[in-house]
Amino acid sequence: MNKTLMTLAAAALLSGCSLAPVYERPAAPVAPDWPQGEAYRPAEQAGANAAHDIAWRDFIADEQLEKLVELALANNRDLRVSILNIEAARAQYGVRRADRVPGLNASVGQTAQRVPDNLSATGDGYITRQYTAGLGIPAFELDFFGRVKNLSEAALQQYLGTEEARRSQQISLVAEVANAWLTLAADQERLRLAQDTLKSQQISYELSKRRFEAGATSGLDMYEAQTSVETARSDVAVYTAQVAADQNALALLAGAPVPAGLLPGTLQPGTLQPVTQLADLPAGLPSDVLQRRPDVLAAERTLQANNANIGVARAAFFPSISLTASAGAMSSDLSNLFKAGAGTWSFMPQLNLPIFAGGRNQANLDLAKANRDIAVAQYEKAIQSAFREVSDALAQRGTLDERVASQAALVEASGKSYRIHEQRYQKGAESYLNALVSQRNLYVAQQTYISARLAKASNQVTLYKVLGGGWQ
Repeated sequence: MNKTLMTLAAAALLSGCSLAPVYERPAAPVAPDWPQGEAYRPAEQAGANAAHDIAWRDFIADEQLEKLVELALANNRDLRVSILNIEAARAQYGVRRADRVPGLNASVGQTAQRVPDNLSATGDGYITRQYTAGLGIPAFELDFFGRVKNLSEAALQQYLGTEEARRSQQISLVAEVANAWLTLAADQERLRLAQDTLKSQQISYELSKRRFEAGATSGLDMYEAQTSVETARSDVAVYTAQVAADQNALALLAGAPVPAGLLPGTLQPGTLQPVTQLADLPAGLPSDVLQRRPDVLAAERTLQANNANIGVARAAFFPSISLTASAGAMSSDLSNLFKAGAGTWSFMPQLNLPIFAGGRNQANLDLAKANRDIAVAQYEKAIQSAFREVSDALAQRGTLDERVASQAALVEASGKSYRIHEQRYQKGAESYLNALVSQRNLYVAQQTYISARLAKASNQVTLYKVLGGGWQ
């Protein structure tokens, strides 16, 4: 038995040769630098912390939003599925890894058989019994060509890929919660603007109505004022529903009812405030950013798993050797089972040599290579998509300051124009149409200004996400 165990140990040490191709990371199919042009800012100075080194708690400055993100991380069902996928992949890897070492089973058994009367030498039937006890090594494959090793490697890469998928899911969830929170704040401000506009238009409508009833103006001014009232009333209804929808979206992301104290505008109702701690985020070099993004790393893990599967398919062309051994005691009497002379052992090596399989092994190898090539294309697509997302976010960042400043100036100019036309209408110097058009221009400018501020706040969150924001 000792010789058998030594033979198994030596065979295990000799095994482990791999027929899988040597893995080399494919070259990134993108430019070595981020795009340059009028839409982009000059590169930031070196030395600043990259996005993937900044934890989300350090990035988010608003206390209410930080607590809401914590709630989402604890309850979001998509993130929970990602965590459970990690557990499943870890268990699968444990199964594959266990195949690389011999197993050991203990067994105790009895075999009883009755010999019939017509087969008995005495003419009387009888019962024979046999008792066994021992230790056995079930069929263990000597992995000379790396089949079991590559199966284990593929399971390991799939497990690590689920870890990266979980990281990607968490970063995306943080960004989604922040953007949904900002959208709610913006819609609250739009609702407040629509309500203020409705009040203002109702006052103008009542004034026009009294002047019409007094015969000072025609009914045209009154009806034009009424159209503004009804338009503002419709907008109030629209934004009231939109605010409710935004709150429902936040509840879905949070995975639980959102306390009122965590909604935006609790302290300053309807006000869109910046939520990020940093005024700017350095983009870094594309190679560094793309290698740190968890979705890109997950795609690379999938590629490595498919690369290992090629080794599994190649090993099927070669002989496989499995060993089965056992040692113990055997006796026809239970009381004599562990006495001297009852020892027994068995050693059963088995060699399987593939001769003809109808092309199955070659087809499996072709399939493994095709899956590897698909994984390469998917990995390259992940890099290209990541490069495009970062480039788009950088282009937005480079133009948003000018857009916000322009909209702020437009709101100021529209407000002055409206006040002048309103005063001229009050003095009877012009019709209400000019004041109405000016008021509508102001209202549109104010709504667009809110959208521009929302875009700027969301851009910081999006840029943090696409740059591979820090993970906790």
